[in-house]
Amino acid sequence: MASAPEILVEAFEARFGATPDLYRAPGRVNLIGEHTDYNLGFVLPIAIDLACYAASAPNRLGVLRLYSLNLKEGREWPVARIGGLEPNRDWTDYAIGVIRQIPQSGGRDIMVYSTVPVGSGLSSSASLEVACALAAGWDLEHGDKLELAKLCQRAENDFVGLPSGIMDQYASVFGRRDAAMKIDCRTLEHQLVSLPEDAAIVVVNSMVKHDLAAGAYRERVAECKRAVEGIRQIRPGVESLRDATLDDLSLIDDPVALRRARHIITENRRVEEFVGAASLAEMGALLVASHRSLRNDYEVSCAELDFLVDTAVEMEGVWGARMTGGGFGGCTVNLVARPAVQEFEDAVSAAYFERFGKDPGCFRVSAADGAARIS
Repeated sequence: MASAPEILVEAFEARFGATPDLYRAPGRVNLIGEHTDYNLGFVLPIAIDLACYAASAPNRLGVLRLYSLNLKEGREWPVARIGGLEPNRDWTDYAIGVIRQIPQSGGRDIMVYSTVPVGSGLSSSASLEVACALAAGWDLEHGDKLELAKLCQRAENDFVGLPSGIMDQYASVFGRRDAAMKIDCRTLEHQLVSLPEDAAIVVVNSMVKHDLAAGAYRERVAECKRAVEGIRQIRPGVESLRDATLDDLSLIDDPVALRRARHIITENRRVEEFVGAASLAEMGALLVASHRSLRNDYEVSCAELDFLVDTAVEMEGVWGARMTGGGFGGCTVNLVARPAVQEFEDAVSAAYFERFGKDPGCFRVSAADGAARIS
């Protein structure tokens, strides 16, 4: 069976008649630390072995030709017009938002093929952004990796219009095989964190993505800002919820903003505790506590995610589970004893199908290296 890179190269050569350079940018699973990145807090993601691949070669036509092998659709624009393009409100915005920031000396053909499920909360958009940056000419070998992550975040914030934090792009760029990364989203520094050898990380895809996700994301950003504003009236030195404590909750009059702040404050604490946990049981309990907080205080879960988590934590061999990603659908991340993985996947799939009439996707993911040129 042909690999994803082989499939992509063959398709590129057939469509564009040239042999391309090939790049890879991974998706990510966030183990714990949800919605804390845009509050300048702590997150603990891993880059995963699901990735977006981008094939690229120059052309003499003076145009950018962009094609998605997954969607079997493409578009093209004169290179001279790229800087002035407006969002098209589709997948191409993630690519154009990046490419317009990288000077182009001539025409270019780019084809992408992703193994990261779209809408799953595994950062398919960030992996597309990073892969396209490399395909458009970003020199990863000599360039600043942090600047690459920032460039891709700007594409999502300023061109796509989603006020997201930097975690997804950072994880795709800096990922390390066999390790998680505790990222400080204020200093933009990270430390590598070893993963327990006895546990497998299994992602279960609910196969749903509710339409309110993007709007609700913006609402959460605004609600966190309101919480900070309430605290600042008494403690003017508080720049973000990263600086807040549980005692500060009494300073917030808005009950919704208070709940959002409580999640962020306690979630930052859970990241620290997860890194320092002495056992898988402690790690699992923190995952479950994170999910409960996301469900009750941050209100970004949904019936499907709650069912998957509640079902998982009742199974033998499962230490913990929680939703991962922005919410309102997407995936759960599960910490499972290695000998129990197949039984877990079979049982949770059967239970989910019985309840919702859908087969969930189950992925056994491993921590992978970050973005790279692969040929």
